[in-house]
Amino acid sequence: MNQERILIVEDEANERTGLAELVSSWGYRTDTAADGVEALEKVGTFAPSIVITDIKMPRMDGMELVEKLADLSQSIAVVMVTAKGAESDRVHGFELGADDYVVKPFSVRELLLRVEAVLRRLVEDVSTDSILIAGGIRIDPARHEVTAGGESVILTPLEFRLLQTLLERPGRIQTRETLLSDVWGIDAEIETRTVDTHIKRLRQKLGPSGESIETIRGVGYRLRADSG
Repeated sequence: MNQERILIVEDEANERTGLAELVSSWGYRTDTAADGVEALEKVGTFAPSIVITDIKMPRMDGMELVEKLADLSQSIAVVMVTAKGAESDRVHGFELGADDYVVKPFSVRELLLRVEAVLRRLVEDVSTDSILIAGGIRIDPARHEVTAGGESVILTPLEFRLLQTLLERPGRIQTRETLLSDVWGIDAEIETRTVDTHIKRLRQKLGPSGESIETIRGVGYRLRADSG
């Protein structure tokens, strides 16, 4: 049995049960929730690595759930599964913090590959023992811990990966296209403020240390080389 736990959030009972059975057949441990409110309750007890969620649901929809999870934990990734195929919905999901986005109808193999890709990125985040330090920021990938100015900082998996990427490339300008590709795995041609949104959140969470992340107007971002 795979040790990874996946929470399925879907308001349609038949789809919820079918998707849970499908994911379980891949060897993952699964639990289900009918909406975002129930999902947040399950997160505390089930402790999933990934939440697979629909968007349109009663009480709390998938978009709001992604926002809540981003504030709640640094260890939960999100894959959105929805019938909404408009690029604006996809972009909004990424900007809120979703790790991937699958549009219905989808093939079993496609969803499996997306889930495996997200899990692989989570593993890659902690695949090095090298501690990164710059600008009052300290990242310990093996422990998935971040401190800024000596204070612990809670980041989502995407925020952690973005910060780690910047710290690994001090002084080097990272274009938005490069960051979208390397951190999100998103086609760089998509028009989105995903990177800008996450940089803004990073700076807020890092406090004064966030000032070491420079904006290169019209290009992208970089961590100041002299900020170590």
